[in-house]
Amino acid sequence: MNKFVIAFLFLTSVVSVFGQGSPAHGGADQPYVMEYYYKTQWGHQQEFLTLFLANHYPLLKKLTETGRVLSVKIETPANHLPEAERWDYRVTIRFKNATLGTTSNPDEATLIKQLWPDQAKYEAEEKRRFEILLAHWDVPVTDVTPR
Repeated sequence: MNKFVIAFLFLTSVVSVFGQGSPAHGGADQPYVMEYYYKTQWGHQQEFLTLFLANHYPLLKKLTETGRVLSVKIETPANHLPEAERWDYRVTIRFKNATLGTTSNPDEATLIKQLWPDQAKYEAEEKRRFEILLAHWDVPVTDVTPR
């Protein structure tokens, strides 16, 4: 009997360990949320934001107009963080669905040319934006708030 109880407890603990993890994103027609984190070289936070707002945010607004993106939110921490954990900007994008959030947009190059006719200037400023970037990571997030 003791061996049975021990085996049962072991199996239930193994199942609970393997059952942990992130919950799946919603269904195919549900919004898909990604958080994009940016860490810049110290002292270049404002320059990065200025370039981001000039050369990337208009594209995100255009994608909102087309319906591919539902919303865009740009945030910065109110207080400082330890250097290892520091991020300067978080951009949260709610896509219409997971497919649109995880595949490239075939119209992006055309939109970029429409929004920035001076492609040489656009490319130089985008190059600079990435030169002052130390790290960038993307995190898909799932709302688990009870209904």
